[in-house]
Amino acid sequence: YEEIYASKRSRARVGVIRTPHGDIHTPGYVAVGTNAALKAVKHDVLREAGIDLMFANTYHLLLTPGADVVGDGFGGLHSMMGRNAPLITDSGGVQVFSLG
Repeated sequence: YEEIYASKRSRARVGVIRTPHGDIHTPGYVAVGTNAALKAVKHDVLREAGIDLMFANTYHLLLTPGADVVGDGFGGLHSMMGRNAPLITDSGGVQVFSLG
């Protein structure tokens, strides 16, 4: 994390998180693609809108298409999605207990 600016009046900060798949500017909007997809939104539209990061839900991906398809079939989530930009996933723990 590289801090670009820190407010003198609050704890607010502006920064950049550098990842192998690209930079994430903070603060920022995170697009939520529960099943690793945003319906009717292409990755270049996200890029043009300045959205650096996309979220996918681990629990839902475990159910469909399954870990074997994501990992062995596609070689990982980035490949499956056709996205060469930062991704974040959750642990799926809340859904295991609330939906499982």
